[in-house]
Amino acid sequence: MLDHILSILIFFPALAAMFGFVIHKDSIRAYGIAVSAIEFVLALWLWFGFDSAVSGMQFMEFIPLIPSFGINYILGVDGISLFIIILAAFFTMIGIASLTDTKNVKNMIITLLFLQMTMVGVFVALDAIVFYIFWELSLVPMLYIIGAWGGPLRIYASVKFFLYTFAGSLVMLVGMLFMAYFYYQATIDPMTGVGVWSFAILDWYRLILPENFQLWLFAAFFIGFAIKVPMFPFHTWLPYAHGQAPTIGSVILAAILLKMGTYAFIRFSLPLFPDASVYFMFPIAIIAIVMIIYTAMVAYAQEDIKQVVAYSSISHMGVIILGTFALNVEGITGSIFLMIAHGVVSGALFLLVGVIYDRRHTKMMSEFGGLASVMPRYAAIFGLMLMASVGLPLTINFVGEFLSLLGFYQQSHMITLIAGTAIIVGAIYMLTAYKKMFFGEVTNEKNKNLPDVNKRELVALIPLSIITIWLGIYPKPILEPINNSVESVVQLMHDKAITDEAKSRIPNLIKEVEEVDISITSVEGAH
Repeated sequence: MLDHILSILIFFPALAAMFGFVIHKDSIRAYGIAVSAIEFVLALWLWFGFDSAVSGMQFMEFIPLIPSFGINYILGVDGISLFIIILAAFFTMIGIASLTDTKNVKNMIITLLFLQMTMVGVFVALDAIVFYIFWELSLVPMLYIIGAWGGPLRIYASVKFFLYTFAGSLVMLVGMLFMAYFYYQATIDPMTGVGVWSFAILDWYRLILPENFQLWLFAAFFIGFAIKVPMFPFHTWLPYAHGQAPTIGSVILAAILLKMGTYAFIRFSLPLFPDASVYFMFPIAIIAIVMIIYTAMVAYAQEDIKQVVAYSSISHMGVIILGTFALNVEGITGSIFLMIAHGVVSGALFLLVGVIYDRRHTKMMSEFGGLASVMPRYAAIFGLMLMASVGLPLTINFVGEFLSLLGFYQQSHMITLIAGTAIIVGAIYMLTAYKKMFFGEVTNEKNKNLPDVNKRELVALIPLSIITIWLGIYPKPILEPINNSVESVVQLMHDKAITDEAKSRIPNLIKEVEEVDISITSVEGAH
């Protein structure tokens, strides 16, 4: 069964969602929890069968689709994608378990299961066209979630979300077509004059592209990935999406969907275009710092607690981008770990916002005050996640932020100093928000008898609290597999780099003076 575990992880939720249409609405919640729990167990089984000492792809599957054009169903998982898949399964499970009695809950659960299929598909696809199909399909369930269950501006928010990400994806698709063409040019047989088409990402890794080609292709992929992250100045769709989405929509969006962009940078941009990655490293680092500072200042000015968490999410994504473009093992490993940490913490914060919204039907901080004395358990969990969000040592975010900054410190001391100082702004606005909501006297009569978190809510929040502390104290079980896979990516980048600048910026991890045993094809002069 492990031979096809990735296909099962992709299509089991979709198949279960189709059966969900015939399940009675009174049983759909139990059905959704059962299906998502099975999916989570399968994801843990994938981790159990994963060999952490192997840096390459595992559990690979191959089925020809359109062989004449090199389009095939190719799946695989490595340390870079493994834990994001587990995170997707985990948040789908706790998201369904924590669903409140909303309208059309049956349709919501079916939509979440379809969304889970697309999320897992993105993180295991090793064929660019298959990747693109899952990437685009993920827009449809989230569009429906925001548009059907969102707030007053839900239609505007959902359409803006779709148009931004869809437009960026089309530019990315053009880049993918060029990559397949370059591979065809590089594999032309001199005797027959015929080449081989391939959209397999691992085949593309073998190409060495001229620097001018790399720059243009990097830009094409960058637009698609940057909008998904979202990076400044493409970020304006996210606050609307978060502000109007229901709680479960914000949780999945922050915890998983935003990670598609940062994951794609590591899977595509860095190994395919190492010289362009070095060329754009400092401009992207400046954008990352702008993300950290600008969105933190905007978060400080918000009166809506959900908007504070939304802008905070963008700010922390800036640290992930900074670690990714450190272009070394420490930085990239830290950025991947921070993706997981950011998913856990931001997902928990959106769940916590949903808890108080269910009770008061408002997200304005001015409506609260003194909640610590009324809802002590809620205040304690919120405080823990707040401290994790600002990177308190011994919490999960600290590990990822430390490694990300450590990695970029090797490239620029000054930029790292500015970024590290800018993160302090995050502590200011989060502590200010906490002070407004939880400290002081209870002045609003509506807050005096608010019930504390119940058992259903604790089922979702306690596991997230445990993970936040456990991986903050002992991150090795996750860091080791990530680190091994990142080392192979960094080494590949170094071996493919053409310019002296890129060779010096990207470390060579092979200590011995020997030839690197990889097959690389140059497309120098291909037109």
